[in-house]
Amino acid sequence: MPDRPVVAVAGATGAVGREMLLTLAQRAFPAEQVVALASSRSAGRVIPFGDGELTVQEMTESSFDGVDIALFSAGASVSKAMRGAVVGAGCVMIDNSSAFRMDEDVPLVVPEVNPEDIAWHSGVIANPNCSTIQMVVVLKALDEMAEIKRVVVSTYQAASGAGQAAMDELYEQSRDFLMGQELHVQQFAYRIAFNCIPQIDVFLDDRSTKEEWKMVVETQKILHRPDLKVSATCVRVPVLRCHSEAINVEFAEPVFVGAAIETLENTQGVSVLDDPATRTYPMPALLETTDDVYVGRIRKDASVPHGLAMWIVADQLRKGAALNAVQIAEGLLGRNGAS
Repeated sequence: MPDRPVVAVAGATGAVGREMLLTLAQRAFPAEQVVALASSRSAGRVIPFGDGELTVQEMTESSFDGVDIALFSAGASVSKAMRGAVVGAGCVMIDNSSAFRMDEDVPLVVPEVNPEDIAWHSGVIANPNCSTIQMVVVLKALDEMAEIKRVVVSTYQAASGAGQAAMDELYEQSRDFLMGQELHVQQFAYRIAFNCIPQIDVFLDDRSTKEEWKMVVETQKILHRPDLKVSATCVRVPVLRCHSEAINVEFAEPVFVGAAIETLENTQGVSVLDDPATRTYPMPALLETTDDVYVGRIRKDASVPHGLAMWIVADQLRKGAALNAVQIAEGLLGRNGAS
């Protein structure tokens, strides 16, 4: 990997793609060149990048010739279709879709948790599910403090997880609801404004949803803990772009609230906002566009012998997608061409 790679962002006009470009610029990623790719519908469009602009190019199989790193946010079907061309061009695909996450030959990486897994990629590195990312950053730190036996998580996931059109629909439905007008439902099974939808992705045979399944198997893979018991309930809520999660963690040995707080305060990528006296805790409306995973409401879970309960919030478009992908790209450079 060259010190100054050529970077392509595939799906550059979508919500995550735009955030990837913003993150590359804000973190001064040392790219020789950044290329914005999208469908033919967006080709020729001019979009901002740093202090300048980029002209969007149509993504084709030849788009990756001369590209070193490709950040993909174009959807699973596009990632699958382009994988051969990307890898064949000698480019590393960092894919934000669910296409390859559980493939045995593809590392699933959260840089604060398992950066060592970058080393064994064979051309594709997967970005985990957004709700999984923010959870495992916290779980990894706690698991190093005391072995985790079981995790129960309920998510409160923002509209941004379903893309820009879903965010727009939340805006439009909220306006129409308050004005007493008819609401139009397209992006979700039901209206999202002033509502909670306890289904994200399709239902599986065991009556869980695919989103819930992702949180289980991805957590096990990232933490290298195939034995870890995880139960998830995933809910879409009328929030724009920060996911929240209520988590109960059962440990194999005694744990103490003070020790957990100290551990998390010293964990990279985590900020503790937790002071009952001043009603300090993470809230999605106040944490948009931030990079950390925020933890609060840390307390004993008395329903199990050794348990803690907590509340975490992170920006779905940042740490849940774009930032994590860019951090993986930074990890590739940090290995000085070992890939």
